[in-house]
Amino acid sequence: MPKKIYIATDLEGMSGVYRFEQTSDRNSPHYRAAVDYMMGDIAAAVRGFRDAGADEIVVLDAHGGGNNFNPALLAPGARYVTSIRSAATVLWPLDASFAGLVLLGYHAMWGTPDGVLFHTQSSTSERRFWYNGVESGEIVQHAAIAGHQGVPVIMVTGDEATCREARRFLGKAPVTVATKQGFSREGAILKPFEETRAAIYEGAKEAFARIGQCRPFRLKLPIRAKCQLLVTDLRPRQTRLVTHEATLRDVSKILAFW
Repeated sequence: MPKKIYIATDLEGMSGVYRFEQTSDRNSPHYRAAVDYMMGDIAAAVRGFRDAGADEIVVLDAHGGGNNFNPALLAPGARYVTSIRSAATVLWPLDASFAGLVLLGYHAMWGTPDGVLFHTQSSTSERRFWYNGVESGEIVQHAAIAGHQGVPVIMVTGDEATCREARRFLGKAPVTVATKQGFSREGAILKPFEETRAAIYEGAKEAFARIGQCRPFRLKLPIRAKCQLLVTDLRPRQTRLVTHEATLRDVSKILAFW
């Protein structure tokens, strides 16, 4: 049976990335360099899955609404999806035909002390999400969206805190590859690109071999969802904490339910 692999990419967890300027200021040379770092990590994963026997690979640019890829550095052997701007299209075109989901370059949830560039959905409004009483980050959000279509997460890359979070929620079956070790929000012990790309390549081959061991991650329905975030009022100018709660029967709504 053909094996299709879906790779969702974020920027914060890629090799060499540890400052918000690298991920948010698109006019900065540091951002442009970080994009190229990302393309190197993606290429290593694509090569690994191709060499392992994947029949089709789709790579999604899931950072900040898309439009981050450097087209000149797209690795052969995959199709690349960019410009995703709506919560309704998260992980498009993922469906049950895919054998596994890869979360490449992800980061830990808001408040993780040793999580490099930690946040959940927004690094400025300090968003926090709970599902059925358990605080969760973007790893859970995307794993759940895929899981309710029957697609398991088979591999996660990011800093050590991200890998730890992935094992906590997804178990030991998915492969985790640490690209750096964090000691503060913008502080990290980096690894040479040669080492991280080799680990990603080997991790992809191992993840492909483990597909049969990985199980889809599912949130129990209906989902009791809660989100807290900071909102800034202009008149009078003040920042206040707002809480939204909802009961969800559609997993695709877990990112926007107010």
